[in-house]
Amino acid sequence: MSQSHVIYLSALLASVLLMVAISWWVARRTKDGEDFLLAGRGLGTPLVMGSTLATLVGTGSSLGAVGFAYQNGWAGTLYGVGGAAGVFLLLWLFADVREKGFMTFPEEMSYYFGASRAIKGVVAVLLFLASVGWLGAHIMGGAMYLSFLTDMDQNTAKVVIALGFGVYTIVGGYLAVVITDAIQGTILFLGFTVLAVLALVSVGGLDGLSEGSSEEALSLFGHEALGPIPALSLAVVIAVGVLATPSYRQRIYSAVNVRTVRRSFLLAGVLFAAFSALPAIAGMSARTLEPALDNPDMAFPYLVTTLFPVWLGAFLLVAGLSATMSSGDSDAIVSVTILVRDISQVVTGRLPNPEHVVRYSRWGLTAVMGLALVFSLMATTLIGYITLMISTVLTGLLVASLLGRFWPRATWQGGIAAMLGGSVAALVVNNVPSFTAFWGNAVIPSLAVALVAGVAVSLVTPRTPISKEEALRLLTEERSALEVGAKLRGGSGEDA
Repeated sequence: MSQSHVIYLSALLASVLLMVAISWWVARRTKDGEDFLLAGRGLGTPLVMGSTLATLVGTGSSLGAVGFAYQNGWAGTLYGVGGAAGVFLLLWLFADVREKGFMTFPEEMSYYFGASRAIKGVVAVLLFLASVGWLGAHIMGGAMYLSFLTDMDQNTAKVVIALGFGVYTIVGGYLAVVITDAIQGTILFLGFTVLAVLALVSVGGLDGLSEGSSEEALSLFGHEALGPIPALSLAVVIAVGVLATPSYRQRIYSAVNVRTVRRSFLLAGVLFAAFSALPAIAGMSARTLEPALDNPDMAFPYLVTTLFPVWLGAFLLVAGLSATMSSGDSDAIVSVTILVRDISQVVTGRLPNPEHVVRYSRWGLTAVMGLALVFSLMATTLIGYITLMISTVLTGLLVASLLGRFWPRATWQGGIAAMLGGSVAALVVNNVPSFTAFWGNAVIPSLAVALVAGVAVSLVTPRTPISKEEALRLLTEERSALEVGAKLRGGSGEDA
């Protein structure tokens, strides 16, 4: 093993040990299930904003965006544009659900449709599988870069990445996740700022950046390189991901109050929009420096290993892997919250004993991490299949949530029809090459079909007989079996 490999691995080990130490400190203060799964619903602005930002800057919008910009120039900024738009819309449309005391997104969806058990069960199963799929993709993405930078075997790297964020998540729970995410978010911003600035200097500034890119890649948001509709589709699909991904809802449920959610999401959206230029600059710089990379996804590790001294490369390695870990730990804790709150009820007909919630959650996290690791160790086509499955779930889910929240005539049958219609439309578009070439991805037709299906089925099915107030009362009573959320902590107070 070379000296540079030893330095890279030492930097990674040091960062993981810091996260484990933080989680151990947090675990000593964890008293019950609400503490472990929702951080006691007492998160203030710095932690909500920092952890949201770190989750936004995931594997795709950082490492993936560098590779995408290597191919398509300023189109790499579309990840940030779409993500920021999604956060602003989430703030505007859903921030006030903090007042309801929900614990999971399936529970929130059930509330919109008269405390429907059918809606809650369907959404719980879909989002649990989606979260495990995402987790496997994060493990696989982080392992690819770790393997490249350290010459570690790919499968060994997957185990190292899974253990890296798995241990501190299992030990400390959600509070450990948000604290470590906030730290990793800071490292991410510093790392990618350094990467972009030094890469830009290395190619001679903006003029040098332009020399290595085509005119299409240099167009506004790279829309000429992708095509206007595919470029719009990319931004929209990123926004939909933010609006319908349960990890962002978890930030809402765990914040100390609604005002904290709004302030935190506003700051996170602004910072993420600013961040969007950094991976694009790095990717375009890599294109100028080395236009013949076999795999564009290697643009980030190429810059780290060839452009910078080894000590700076080690810092950038930690920054890049922070993107993976800060997203993976969020998906892990969300999947287990859904498992404990929703799926356990679907399977057994009751909720766990409150005094066992923390223990069950830790065992659940261990099982979820193991399952995601198994997925990541399998063929790439399996992860591709899982990722495709996720994309077919989110558009219909978003439409169903909007109909249920803002249209009194929406029924639970209409909600399921919206989810089913969105999935069918996405599968059709993704399997017809001419449709894929035109749209770029399936998000826009999927949203349209989901909306039509949800409205049509709602109009021909009986109105929901249970009011929103009664639905909230039923869900609150149900949740009280866990001794969680029967009385809101911090629901109307200031930042903790």
